[in-house]
Formats: sequence, structure tokens, C-alpha cells
Amino acid sequence: MYTVVGSVASRTFRVVWLLEELEQPYTVVPAKPHGKAVRAHSNLGKIPVLLDGPVTVSDSLAIMTYLADKHAGLTAQAGTPERAAQDAMTFRLLDELESVIWTYARHTFVLPEAERVPEVLPSLQLEFMRNLDRLTSEIQSPFLMGEHITLPDLLLVHLGNWARSARFPDAPAAFLDYARPFRARAAYQRTIAQRKT
Repeated sequence: MYTVVGSVASRTFRVVWLLEELEQPYTVVPAKPHGKAVRAHSNLGKIPVLLDGPVTVSDSLAIMTYLADKHAGLTAQAGTPERAAQDAMTFRLLDELESVIWTYARHTFVLPEAERVPEVLPSLQLEFMRNLDRLTSEIQSPFLMGEHITLPDLLLVHLGNWARSARFPDAPAAFLDYARPFRARAAYQRTIAQRKT
């Protein structure tokens, strides 16, 4: 059984959702960044952390890649052109969406107040929404990578959730249409039910 250390109301959500999709047994140890439970397994103090027997993996996307590869689910096989395309999409999502919303979070509550630059916040919202609109206008099937759900789908839906909880402007209709079936999935619903942990 896997152990996931972190709060499901954070990037930990992605890992738990993936475990639900893969139908793998796990337990969540609720923990905040830099807390004792996290520091016991990661000097960085970041969440989530995955414990797999003697193996410790940190960073949500590293964990998701490890699990998907290990269980051959929600991913293309490593070393294939399909995996290269999947990785390119994952890196695009990290670059164009996650880095922007993370910078927004840093300047709203993460950084000490004296280091925050509130003047940058409207620009970050605009950039995120512009990138989300462009990306979702390119989607040609129910899934980002074609006919099957993959890691980038979980990442994109989670980033949309993050933007909504940060009170960003309403997502474009194309994104809402894309995300709706994912949010209706049983694995997603089981994960949402744990968000208070």
C-alpha cells in the first residue's frame, strides 16, 4: 500500500486522483508543507511525498509519472513518440499554466507580506486565462492526448480547479466542456470527497 503525505486540498489532489484512477490502495497522512510529517521524508518540506516501501518520491508530477509507469496506466510507454508528445504537453501545462498560477499564489499568500508584489496579480490572471483559452481551443478529442485519459488530463483539470479556487475569471466554455466529464468520473468524485484532509 502506498502512503501519500500531504493535504488533498493541494497538489496532493493530483496524486490521490491518479491512485484512484489506477485503483491502487493507499493511505493519506494529512500534512501541511514543512510540517513534521513531511520533513521526516523530504528535506524540501514540500507536499506531496509518496512512500512506496523503501522508496520516497517527492514532487506531484514525479510521483504521478512514477506511478503511471509502474502500473502502466494513464500514460504512454516511455521511449515512444506518443510518450514524447505526452511529455511535451505535460511540460507545456507546467510552463504556461502551473508556473503562472504558482507565481500568483506566491504573491497572494505564500511569500512574506513584505516580499509580495500585488501589482503583478492582474497580469498573471490574464496570462493564465489567455494560455488556458488557447490550449483548450486546440483540443480535438475528449482527451488531451487522443483517445485515452493520460496524466496531462488530470493535471489540466486540477489546474482549472486551482484557478477557480483562486477566484480567477471564469474559464472559457471550451475548458468547461472538456473538464465536465473528468469531474464526473468516480475516481475524481472519491478524491474530491477527501479534500478536507
